[in-house]
Amino acid sequence: MNRKHFLTSLIPLGTSISPVAQLSSNKNIIKEIVQENIRKIPKYLKVGDTIGITCPSGYITSEEIQPSILKLAEWGFKVTTGKTIGAKDFTFAGNDELRTRDMQQMLDDPDIDAILFARGGYGAVRIIDQLDFTRFIKKPKWLIGFSDATVFHSHLNKNFGIASIHSKMCNSFPSDWSNAEPSQVESIDSIRKCITGDKIEYTSVINENNRTGIAEGILIGGNLTILQNLAASRSDINTAGKILFIEEVEEYLYNIDRMLWNLKRSGKLNKLNGLIVGGINKIKPDDPGEEFGRTVYEIVIGVVKEYGYPVCFDFPVGHQKNNFALKCGVKHKLVVNSNECVLSEIR
Repeated sequence: MNRKHFLTSLIPLGTSISPVAQLSSNKNIIKEIVQENIRKIPKYLKVGDTIGITCPSGYITSEEIQPSILKLAEWGFKVTTGKTIGAKDFTFAGNDELRTRDMQQMLDDPDIDAILFARGGYGAVRIIDQLDFTRFIKKPKWLIGFSDATVFHSHLNKNFGIASIHSKMCNSFPSDWSNAEPSQVESIDSIRKCITGDKIEYTSVINENNRTGIAEGILIGGNLTILQNLAASRSDINTAGKILFIEEVEEYLYNIDRMLWNLKRSGKLNKLNGLIVGGINKIKPDDPGEEFGRTVYEIVIGVVKEYGYPVCFDFPVGHQKNNFALKCGVKHKLVVNSNECVLSEIR
């Protein structure tokens, strides 16, 4: 594309713009284009590297994270824990100031190679705008978690183009591995594979509601409630040309419908390359006489029926035991056909 013609075409005919204003506008456009296309992948970890554990959201005890510390050590990593572990301010892992300070210290510490969130809950949105990512941008590290951590995945993707890992957190590591289900063990081990540089590929079960097709694009997404709550904020994601994945837990069907319509009305669904629907679990029962009358599959297909991209249901991601690690901000290929649904990383 001719750059000069492209920039000129963005200015409506008949509009009077001063040279200074036009130059400033063009610089902002170029900056947005550059940010959207330059992707930064944090360094992959090796044995002996250090993983920091912090909790920018809900409260968790030091005892509850011990299984994860033991497993990380078994993988060959050193572990350091933040001051938010064991801290409590009602539902939060300490007050906003402590959680901000703890997260900032781990972002800035050059000796910490990745940050694993201890649990989700609520609280990340209260501190995200207080964090300074200047040093982090110069030396990115993997941020690892899901649920409320969607705030961080979205913020990094929108503002810095830095990849992150959507996965289980410390509170999902079992204390007795002999009683853990195979899918839970495999899901947790997928974290190790992601942070050490394995090229990921997952095959999902076939669902008759899937819409077939092939798509490529940057993988983004997370918890549906968080994604729609970030609308119009500094952390609001751009979905155009991307593969979006969503998951949800403990919501009413009508609210799932409302959130998806919000994504649609805000332009988040019409320019997607592909849609992945993970676990929509523990759906709250409708009030008697107020039944919504539609399944999750019907809700989703109804919202995206006029678009032609592939849709995959029941993908192994979400608030469930088979919650496999995904690399947000990394290019993937999605293949949905009558025989399989495969998501694979592109390098």
